[in-house]
Amino acid sequence: MSDDAGTNDRLNHLTSWHADWKGLRVAVLGLGVTGFAAADTLAELGADVLVLASVGPDERFDLLTVLGVPFVQADLREVPAELAAQIPELIIVSPGFHPDHPLLNWAAENQIPVWGDIELAWRLRDKVGVPAEWMLVTGTNGKTTTVQLAATMLAAHGSRVAPCGNIGVPVLDAIRDPAGWDVLVVELSSYQLHHLPQSGPGALAPWASLCLNIADDHLDWHGSAAAYRAAKAKVYLNTAVACVYNTADAATREMVQEADVQDGARAIGFGLGVPGPSELGIVDGIVCDRAFLPDRLERALELTTVPHLVSAGLGAPHVIMDVLAASALARSFGVAPATIHTALETFHLDAHRIETVAIGDGVEWVDDSKATNPHAADASLAAYESVVWLVGGLLKGVDIDQLVHKHVGRLRGAIIIGVDRLALRQAFARHAPDLTVFEIDSDDTELVMTQAVRLAAELARAGDTVLLAPAAASMDQFESYAERGRLFNQAVHDLLGR
Repeated sequence: MSDDAGTNDRLNHLTSWHADWKGLRVAVLGLGVTGFAAADTLAELGADVLVLASVGPDERFDLLTVLGVPFVQADLREVPAELAAQIPELIIVSPGFHPDHPLLNWAAENQIPVWGDIELAWRLRDKVGVPAEWMLVTGTNGKTTTVQLAATMLAAHGSRVAPCGNIGVPVLDAIRDPAGWDVLVVELSSYQLHHLPQSGPGALAPWASLCLNIADDHLDWHGSAAAYRAAKAKVYLNTAVACVYNTADAATREMVQEADVQDGARAIGFGLGVPGPSELGIVDGIVCDRAFLPDRLERALELTTVPHLVSAGLGAPHVIMDVLAASALARSFGVAPATIHTALETFHLDAHRIETVAIGDGVEWVDDSKATNPHAADASLAAYESVVWLVGGLLKGVDIDQLVHKHVGRLRGAIIIGVDRLALRQAFARHAPDLTVFEIDSDDTELVMTQAVRLAAELARAGDTVLLAPAAASMDQFESYAERGRLFNQAVHDLLGR
């Protein structure tokens, strides 16, 4: 076993890039983006690294060979002989590994510490100059948009800022950038938060933290809604300046109230209503800040207007919530209201996020393929009055019934796609037995959207919105939500002859 006093003492002192990592025996689980970044970083530090992965791009395996990092490509449902022969002092786990994965159970039995890539990056954040401040962003939906918004506002302020984490750029890559940063805006999934320690040498102490919202998601990974919420709640631990929460989501307020934060950290609320003290909100179409006021004056600072957000393509209510949350993060760092307004003029949502694909014969076709759970689809559906809904995919263990019940009144019809069709079919039969519902039973990825779009066109009338908001993950039939959205776009354009 590796849990001797010497090993633990050494790990406790590994809190700097400039500490002695040489020869530390580390096993890295997974060779996705974060797994490779961890292996690359540890190799640069001189650690003795072994990578274990069941799959991975060939080019990453080739790069490991160039780096001189040994790897084992095998079915990891059992402990590989190479790992058992030389028990590591530390395991770095990639986010996709389920908490009860056989290798993690083996690590627990052998008392081997397990870190995620975020903890490793936090310990190494001093490689380049003065360490950047961290702003942490999580939530069931809206994380990436909020991270991008906050980074845009901070950049307009003149800060050297990097959006990173679950957004696609590993934090380990960001902290090794030779240019250095003033701020890292870090998107964190519940998987990454699960592995963060609550205290001790590896515990994060961010400048600001934010949980946008909480709704059941990834229950197949966490095992329960309570475990999922507990993982999300870690985002607020040890926050130094601002704990930002959603005033319309009681769970996020409770998470802030329960969190152990630094002295002086403030709870900052945001919502679509009139803001109270220490809140950001909307007053007569004006986006206002009543949290970061000079001398706590009893007035509001104007950040921008709702018409301005509408003209910038940011007018959907759930996107306005993202703007408010990002503004709170930016204001905590001293970004001026006028700078926020200016930054929003140049901001554009990523593809497949409530994106208008085309308008033809009075019908608007909207791609919100990024709506991969019921909470996201709920926000998307609420933005339109009359909808032909493309829904379905991999439901990840969540209940779809309430979403269907809530929105049947705005539906012209529905087209069900994906493998988890039974629950949707039953929900429509229960709550809207007279609604026209089509079901796509095809294993051919290239044909799914062609058929779905053709059927949607038969149902839609002038003034309707055909909305791809699947409320489900895409991996059952597509490589990603992006491919699902791309094929929808293509099918719409083919249908309209564009």
